[in-house]
Amino acid sequence: MNKPLIKSLGASLCAALLLMGCSDRDHEHAEDGSHPPAAEVEAEHGHGTGGEKLTHFSERTELFVEFPRLVVGEKSAFAAHLTTLADFKALNAGKVTVRLSGGGQPDEVFAVDGPSQPGIFRPEAMPKHAGDRDLTIEVATPEFSVSHQLGPFTVYPDRKAAEAEPAAHGDEGIGFTKEQQWKVDFATTEVVTRPIRTAVNATGTLRARPDGEAQLTAAVAGQVQPAGAFPRLGQQVKKGELLAYLVPRMGGETDLATLRASANKAQVEHDLAQQELTRMETLFREEAVPEKRVLAARAAAALARAELTAAQRRLGQYGGAGGGIPIRAPVGGTIADVRVSPGTFAQEGALLFHIADRSKLWLELRVAESDAARLASPTGAAFRVAGDERSIEIIPGKNGRLIAVGGVVDATTRTVPVVFEFTAADRHLPIGMAVQAQVFAGGARDAVAIPASSVLDEGGMAVVFVQAGGESFERRTVRLGAREGDWVEVLDGLTPGQRVVSRGAYLVKLASTGTAQIGHGHAH
Repeated sequence: MNKPLIKSLGASLCAALLLMGCSDRDHEHAEDGSHPPAAEVEAEHGHGTGGEKLTHFSERTELFVEFPRLVVGEKSAFAAHLTTLADFKALNAGKVTVRLSGGGQPDEVFAVDGPSQPGIFRPEAMPKHAGDRDLTIEVATPEFSVSHQLGPFTVYPDRKAAEAEPAAHGDEGIGFTKEQQWKVDFATTEVVTRPIRTAVNATGTLRARPDGEAQLTAAVAGQVQPAGAFPRLGQQVKKGELLAYLVPRMGGETDLATLRASANKAQVEHDLAQQELTRMETLFREEAVPEKRVLAARAAAALARAELTAAQRRLGQYGGAGGGIPIRAPVGGTIADVRVSPGTFAQEGALLFHIADRSKLWLELRVAESDAARLASPTGAAFRVAGDERSIEIIPGKNGRLIAVGGVVDATTRTVPVVFEFTAADRHLPIGMAVQAQVFAGGARDAVAIPASSVLDEGGMAVVFVQAGGESFERRTVRLGAREGDWVEVLDGLTPGQRVVSRGAYLVKLASTGTAQIGHGHAH
């Protein structure tokens, strides 16, 4: 596919995404499908040009609010877009109150009891007092209450005074509306200063502990028979628990009738030997026979008992359930693999069951020899598995420990092994899975950091999207440093307190390929 076509498809997708956001219920679209500019909407409400757009964060919500300039005696319609920071979705219920206070005048309160559409609340303010007033937007829901203190704003005595004030500079940057953000997997995160540790990259494999894993194989060729309920995948078993029986294959001329006859014969010989022993012991007590006759009878009885036991065991191996060679769990844990079913014939050495204790796992890493000298005393590790961007950190003394650092470089891979033990009860991690990991090689230092998910690779350049306003974003090239788990150090390009897109950055990138007017400058 040629580059012009790819660019065209990308722009088309961007336009579709951006145009889906705003609801047709609130205002009409222009002929080209775009939203009317804010000034046009204000004109429909009888206001002139000029208005306010503000973005403010509380501990629970993000507020993006649009409203015209406040004029005494005139209704000013607020469009308060409220996002819950727990999931970055629209706030669907609650009471929103606009409060004007200060300036030596009594408080003026204007409220609405619910949203006009998910996430958008529309209180109307009609101020009675002119002057500088403190504007606060209060949010009350059944779960929480927060206040967004937006600072001082001027309430103008008349429309002429409001229009005489220069219009605020319009939004710049990449437009991505709240309605679009709420419909996709989207989030922003504050740029922070946090401890970052120096780390080296490694690849590895998840293993069971050597003393917490067992692979049960067939000792001889034979048929697998159940011992009660047949073992199933994922079943928890205890050490020593009976799993099944292995009934060995008969060899030579041996058949079941012959084994039964041998067992019966051994039983008869055992009974006769016991009777003879009883007779000899009675005669010995009467001093009718010498002691050596009693000893010989005892030996004969013991031999007959041993032959009977052997014959019964041979027969028991072919007696169905409860017979055969018992297969027991040598360790407690979870049955991770079942290779046979009841009645299956297994060859000698074939794998029957795989048991693993998953309460504690080993992370076996391979570190390049060029980094090995930095790992004299690793302070921890973090790794990610395929298909999951969340990292798992191993903290010695908390959820894991360092087992060993190898002292020999593998001649083939030119790597050194590093092994950690850890627990991860809240994650299902299959044994044998390959992972990408980092081994921490030193102490922590404070650094400007952002989530690694915020960074896009554009032709070898690290790019993030900074939130300039509630619906406006700026593309920013950054220089990265060390990475620790889900966080990466930013050496240049960002300052603490800014917010970057941490989920959905690629969608904002798609929005940047459209025209500057798509989804931009609309009023709700």
